[in-house]
Amino acid sequence: MQSYTIGQAARLLGVSPDTARRWADAGRVPTHRDDNGRRFIDGRDLAAFSVELARADSADEDTPYTSARNAFPGIVTAIKLGDVAAQVEIQAGPHRLVSLLTREAVEELGLEVGTAATARVKSTNVHIDRA
Repeated sequence: MQSYTIGQAARLLGVSPDTARRWADAGRVPTHRDDNGRRFIDGRDLAAFSVELARADSADEDTPYTSARNAFPGIVTAIKLGDVAAQVEIQAGPHRLVSLLTREAVEELGLEVGTAATARVKSTNVHIDRA
């Protein structure tokens, strides 16, 4: 399972490291420490927390959703595998992106819930790059 430092989690969530640290201190997202005492967040826990944050943000209708770029770095929150095709969801800050791609591509990229990835949008296509 991939784990993230507080700083990495903050970047994926689109917040400052101080904000991510306060959330961890308050128990909003579970952490664990390595042998050197550094705090980490498991990928699955971070994925669930990012979905929770997005739902809370979507309740605020005054929040503008805009992007000056077409690359959305985030975290994989769901994968649905079929025999040939796959559906991958990424939470990139307040943005939830869904891409349909081949099962083979998901397996080659090693995508799983909690993996950092970037969704690239061109017209109506969303491409996934593993971070």
